[in-house]
Amino acid sequence: QLQASGGGSVQPGGSLTLSCVASGLAFNTYAMAWFRRAPGQEREFVSGISDAYKTYYADSFLGRSTISRDNPKNTVYLQMNRLKPEDSAVYYCAAAPKVWVGASPYEYWGQGTQVTVSS
Repeated sequence: QLQASGGGSVQPGGSLTLSCVASGLAFNTYAMAWFRRAPGQEREFVSGISDAYKTYYADSFLGRSTISRDNPKNTVYLQMNRLKPEDSAVYYCAAAPKVWVGASPYEYWGQGTQVTVSS
């Protein structure tokens, strides 16, 4: 089970840090990722981190976000900076044996947390 939190409403240029706590899985053996889905759009990859701490980012988030994990806390984080209105979406965390850009290989999904960027 994955439990995502940390979403909210921010102004353009602001920052948010999302958190996702895992339970019932061997967290340290899984890659973790964040996806997002905006209204009327497909779910898209945002960022991922392997079990060996290698990180991956979608081009739109490269340079303005940081993914990290704390294995003793079974938690993955996504710090997002310089947020834009087009970043508004429901953000989901997911777990898989390795990082995939596509959504289908992920075995576990969180319930999603809403991020709204608006002035």
